[in-house]
Amino acid sequence: MSHSSSADYDTIVVGAGPAGVMAALKAAERGSVLLVESAGLPRDKSCGGMLNEYAQAFLGQFAAVPDHVMLEPKHVNFRYWDWDRGVKKATGLRFLNVDRKLFDDWLLSLLPSNVTVTGSTALTGFTQDEHKVTCTLKNGTIQEVRCNNLVGADGARSQVRRSLGVENVATYVTLQDFVKLDGALEPFFDCIYMRNIGDCYAYSYIVPKDDVAIVGSVYYPKTKRPHEKQDQTMAILREALPQIGETVKREASVALYVRNRRDVVPARGRVLLAGEAGGFMSPTSGEGISYAMNSGLLAGEAIANGSGTSAGALYERSTSPITSNIRRKLIWLPFMESNWGKYLAGYVPTSIVSRVTEGL
Repeated sequence: MSHSSSADYDTIVVGAGPAGVMAALKAAERGSVLLVESAGLPRDKSCGGMLNEYAQAFLGQFAAVPDHVMLEPKHVNFRYWDWDRGVKKATGLRFLNVDRKLFDDWLLSLLPSNVTVTGSTALTGFTQDEHKVTCTLKNGTIQEVRCNNLVGADGARSQVRRSLGVENVATYVTLQDFVKLDGALEPFFDCIYMRNIGDCYAYSYIVPKDDVAIVGSVYYPKTKRPHEKQDQTMAILREALPQIGETVKREASVALYVRNRRDVVPARGRVLLAGEAGGFMSPTSGEGISYAMNSGLLAGEAIANGSGTSAGALYERSTSPITSNIRRKLIWLPFMESNWGKYLAGYVPTSIVSRVTEGL
């Protein structure tokens, strides 16, 4: 493998998702930014592709989400579905339905000219001292690039977090089937709870996307043979919902399994962690895009207003409300995941389910 040198940057951001883009956008107010993404660009992340009302309001301060990234139906409401008892509770929580790949690509278009974006580039490690962070990047060649601050926005299995020596957060296994639709589905983001898949099973969800639908399932950490569990889940759903046609593709991914306040780590020295890399994700709903954008923006603002270790301290303070929000949700989580919690949700009035859901 050959070696080559590269110019220094004020900030290096790892991960070109919503957290990384927002961090780069604000950090660019201070100086030059290098934004690297290990996957090719435009990136294709396994995701339900829905923006909740917090995410929509957040984006409103920058630009309106363009029509070309939206799918039909453009809006879906969250609906709780106790499958075994046939109980459905439609809530007032409304999502914008987007193509995640096109959405991420549009976010990149918001970046100013002093942000250099490069795909298929992985961070393999870094060192930091009182003056700089020296990053090792791999993209055909191995490069050492220096910066004042490094932002890890590289997801649930963050290399930046690992290189800091901070323990990674445990992860759910998520599987998504993209299925052809043999008939229209109702315009809902259905969150489905079943009781006969096994203790490894958390929940399933269905989202219509133009002429296909995403049928996903979430399984707890260390689930054995999750693809077999997904086959079982799909068979149950297809038997009751004839609109669900053949699977076009299946993709696997992971999502944070936040269970402890120590899972949230905003910064260490000159290194800031945003989005899932920092543990910023709702432990109750699994929603991550609004957390990613918010924490990414705060990371960029901390760098724009400080430098070096002072940026990390600023970021720690600015993210304290998010950390408190996650800790509050952790208090409710054991009840929500219990059989009792899921059972009672089918009995309380829909208006209460709606209000509770909006806080998840």
